[in-house]
Amino acid sequence: MHALFRDRIDAGQKLAISIEQVLKNKLSDVSITRNELIVLAIPRGGIILAEIIASYFNCDLDILVTRKIRYEMNEEFAIGAVLPDGSYFLNDNVVKSIPISQRYLNQEIEIQKNEIERRLLEFRGTISYDDKLNNKIVVLVDDGIATGSTIVAAAKWLKHNYNYKKLVIAVPVAPAESEVINRLDTIADALIILYSPRQFSAVGQFYEEFDQVSDSEVKKIMKTYGYDI
Repeated sequence: MHALFRDRIDAGQKLAISIEQVLKNKLSDVSITRNELIVLAIPRGGIILAEIIASYFNCDLDILVTRKIRYEMNEEFAIGAVLPDGSYFLNDNVVKSIPISQRYLNQEIEIQKNEIERRLLEFRGTISYDDKLNNKIVVLVDDGIATGSTIVAAAKWLKHNYNYKKLVIAVPVAPAESEVINRLDTIADALIILYSPRQFSAVGQFYEEFDQVSDSEVKKIMKTYGYDI
């Protein structure tokens, strides 16, 4: 499969155009102004796209940090996720089918809770969102979906905790026929995926350039949007 995007900036530009079309057509029942729109990035990679999109709409930007709960025998395999407020959920089907010690689980959840708090404090200066997401059209953005554990966790947390007007989930690429896509589709008011290839091994394969985004890059963007860090 050839690359679909030059880099995250290219993906963000293409995604912004699709989001605008969806806002005008599918969500035309709500008025859309820059004050009602907020772009939420899943860092680190998602913030590059989110900056492009927020600039396109001249609206606010923030980040939403969730972390996957890793399987002890394979850290790339997610068995659940920890949410921004420190709560967590487990994939019951997975947990029932593989051996997981309670000691490891407690340890792993604590590690991820600490990492979420660290990132929130470092990137935005506070762990609290107060009511800034209420009565907003929230656009949740990442640079792609692989396992989907973090973006599903983020979407569930938003739905459970905030009275937003609409939730739009937007990514450049995700695997075709994924159960994750079905789950997101039930949560979001609009789900935007530019490409859904059948042959899918990793998000990075669809980008010509897919360098790791550094903490300093995230902080630079957040400072631009007025975060005191």
